[in-house]
Amino acid sequence: MRAMAVIMLGAGMLAACSVGPEYKRPDLDVPGAYRFQDAKPGGASIADLGWWEVYRDKQLQGILQAALENNRDIKTAAARVAEARAQVGVSRLDRFPRVDVTVGDTRQRTLQVGRYSILEIATGLAQVSFEVDLWKRLASLSDAAKANLLATEYARDAVKVTLVSDVAVAYFNLLALDQQLRITQSTIANSERFLALTQAKSREGAASGLDVSRAEASLASVKANQSDIQRQIAQTENQMQILLGKNPDTLARGKMDETSMAVPPEVPAGLPSALLERRPDLRQAEAGLIGATANVRAAKAALFPTLSLTGSYGSQSLAFSSLFSGGSQVWSYGLNFLQPILDSQRNGYQVDAAKAREQQALLQYQSAVAQAFREVSDALVAWQSYNQFLRDQEQQVKSLQEANSHVLRRYEIGYSSYFEVIDASNSLYAAELQRVQAYRNSLVSLVQLYKALGGGWAGIYPDQPTGKP
Repeated sequence: MRAMAVIMLGAGMLAACSVGPEYKRPDLDVPGAYRFQDAKPGGASIADLGWWEVYRDKQLQGILQAALENNRDIKTAAARVAEARAQVGVSRLDRFPRVDVTVGDTRQRTLQVGRYSILEIATGLAQVSFEVDLWKRLASLSDAAKANLLATEYARDAVKVTLVSDVAVAYFNLLALDQQLRITQSTIANSERFLALTQAKSREGAASGLDVSRAEASLASVKANQSDIQRQIAQTENQMQILLGKNPDTLARGKMDETSMAVPPEVPAGLPSALLERRPDLRQAEAGLIGATANVRAAKAALFPTLSLTGSYGSQSLAFSSLFSGGSQVWSYGLNFLQPILDSQRNGYQVDAAKAREQQALLQYQSAVAQAFREVSDALVAWQSYNQFLRDQEQQVKSLQEANSHVLRRYEIGYSSYFEVIDASNSLYAAELQRVQAYRNSLVSLVQLYKALGGGWAGIYPDQPTGKP
């Protein structure tokens, strides 16, 4: 027993040893500021706000909450987290002693000097086995399982970021299409009045048949555009219902209110270094690298000997009926020291494979970080350019509205030609549609910037949203 205690003590001291690299975050080329960042970089970022603070439309808030509760991709990601958590439990139990209970009854018949004899042996044993984690192989496998759990949790959060972005973009697309449909319907009404006026002038000899035909063609063109907008509305509604985890159907929504949906004059982006902690996809990639590093340690540990301790205690009897009452006590203990020989080359290749996977994970992490910085810079320049385009488009619409009114008045009294009226009307209609699209682009660019900065996954949606974007 004293020898066993010495062995146990030595095994415990060896168990403090580990082989292979410990994880250290790799050096990354992190810029001091984002490209196209207006203000000096600071700690504050729009991504620190909850999505309900960025998207103040109450209809959109309700839709986003429903999507986060019912979206199938979110539920799938949550199931993956549950699976990874169970695997962590399995790997944790591998580090504890294993206890088995064996109860058996065997009978052996032998022929002795012309007669048979039967020997019965009944056994009941509790067996314990334990692998001493000399080189932290089991601990490294447990670390890898924990890293995989973190990766699945971050993957779930990344799905949330994408879902919030996709729903917001689809919602703004839908509101823009609704607004374009209203403009188109108003243009159809104006075109019908203008056609009636042209037909009246034609009957009086003040307009030609060509003028009437051109007015009819212009009206038909706008009506055709109305049908196309209605198709896009139906398809966008279907898209949003799928995001909500439902079947395609109509969707209740608000209107494009430029007061409640005002684009902020300035959007703080924060420090680029904070992006590594804020974006869940980057944390997922780093967790993958952490797990790969742990697997390298486990593979290297497999090159070294393993020490297993075993023990058993129980009862043995010549009859099963007396096993637990009159049987003899039996016990044993021992240790197994296993050094891989024939599998040493195989284990060496396993180390090489683990190192290669670690290198892949490193490159994937570095690539994800660089791509994230690019996405933020792209979103910043898009937000700036779309806002400037919106201001220019608003001025164009204002000027064309004045020109159209002036041309119509001149046409009614005979001072402007039909072609001037058609040209002014078509130009105004196109500009109004483009202005709605420009406003939509401005809103969507804010959504994309919020997503690129890692916003949309943290926090709990309150019953009564508060705060300012």
